Amino acid sequence: MGETGVIHYLRTGDAVTQAVAWLLLAMSLLSWCFLLVKAWIVVRARRHAPRAIAVFWQAPTLSDGVSAMRRDDTERVFTPLAEAALHSLEADVPGALLARVDRGDRVMRSLRQALQRSQRRLEFGQVLLASIGSTAPFIGLLGTVWGIYHALGRIAQSGQASIDSVAGPVGETLIMTAFGLVVAIPAVLAYNILGRQVRQLGEDLDGFARDLHAFALAPASPAAAMRAPGVAAAPREPGTSRAARV
Repeated sequence: MGETGVIHYLRTGDAVTQAVAWLLLAMSLLSWCFLLVKAWIVVRARRHAPRAIAVFWQAPTLSDGVSAMRRDDTERVFTPLAEAALHSLEADVPGALLARVDRGDRVMRSLRQALQRSQRRLEFGQVLLASIGSTAPFIGLLGTVWGIYHALGRIAQSGQASIDSVAGPVGETLIMTAFGLVVAIPAVLAYNILGRQVRQLGEDLDGFARDLHAFALAPASPAAAMRAPGVAAAPREPGTSRAARV
């Protein structure tokens, strides 16, 4: 009885069969690397998000909240939004060029840019997983078709469909089909599971950005804007103007 097994069929295959096998192996390794890295980032971000947001709003000032969030937001998903709000409010300093821009527009633009950066960080690698999950079965199908072509060629040469003439090509066909599915299934599952987690984090980011925007516009002065929610401003003395208090 001839030698059988996956290694034997791959070793005895032609250049096309081996190229398809190596390509599927590279795609599998790449998808698993991105899968593990993305899972690490997303899981840590979701685990630390509640505490990071809580310590931010409990801080006495906006700058203190940003510093506290930097310690808890290890993946820097929510911190860029808080930093953007802080920088946009610091532009209220008299004489700054950005002080001439309406505060609402300035804060909205800064938060939108920070939100886009955070979302791009979370979505990094999703396109790769989707591409591998959708193309791997077809690459495996290419190896399948090529194995069937070999089987038909051997049948034509021998004049009969004997086991010896078609065992090798049929083995290559089954192996390529299995390899394509083995590569595609984890990539598709990872894309769906991680995509759901990323969408939930995106909703949290959007809500945090809206809260920051409302908080930045609510106070009547830049000094009051540095206070966290729930911290009352100093009482205004009768006859004291707003400019004197600033």
